[in-house]
Amino acid sequence: MHKPLHPHIFEIARKLKNEYKDFSHNNKKNPLGELVFILCSVKRSEKVYLNAYRTLKRVFPKYEMLAATPIRKLSKVIAWGGLQNQKASAVQAIIKTLIKQFGKPTLAPLKKMSDEECEQFLVSLPGVGKKVARCVMLYSLNRQVFPVDSHCWRIANRLGWNKTTCNSKKCSEQDMDYLQKLTPPSIRFSLHVNMISHGRMICTARYPKCNTCAINQYCRQMGV
Repeated sequence: MHKPLHPHIFEIARKLKNEYKDFSHNNKKNPLGELVFILCSVKRSEKVYLNAYRTLKRVFPKYEMLAATPIRKLSKVIAWGGLQNQKASAVQAIIKTLIKQFGKPTLAPLKKMSDEECEQFLVSLPGVGKKVARCVMLYSLNRQVFPVDSHCWRIANRLGWNKTTCNSKKCSEQDMDYLQKLTPPSIRFSLHVNMISHGRMICTARYPKCNTCAINQYCRQMGV
């Protein structure tokens, strides 16, 4: 058994859970729906990517429709989210890959895979890195993984959880593995979703509300 990431990590997780109640951030139970949802969310605010996803689902109620839609049209539909050409190309390529491999656009076969096999398959898809793969695994496949988004990374830095050799402004795949390895599996879901809430509401990138922070006693960067 590995030593936990931080001596107070269970207490931090408990305090954040009390504050935010494990809110799941509108994530989807269907693995493919979650994958498309997360791709829409990349580098965009919550309001913007929610609109992008809802518009996409309204115009293309069946995923099969995405395979035959011109990229230009698909890009216009998800223009809410920004990076629309890149995202449209990735989504369409993923749908085509799944149809070729499974006969239809689905990620249901992943339910029978091990965590390692599941992550390996997901990151083999166009536009999918470890963070996106682990979000799909956590939210829609009930796997005990720990995705690290910008909010989780910022809070981890301020708590002093990152390795001193890493670039504190950007989370590499090695950093993600490090944080996941040392975060106890039993609290990974709760800690992840509540760190997102905390990062959006209190521990913001600029002008964090340190005085009202529920975990400020553990922070190494109070008042940044």
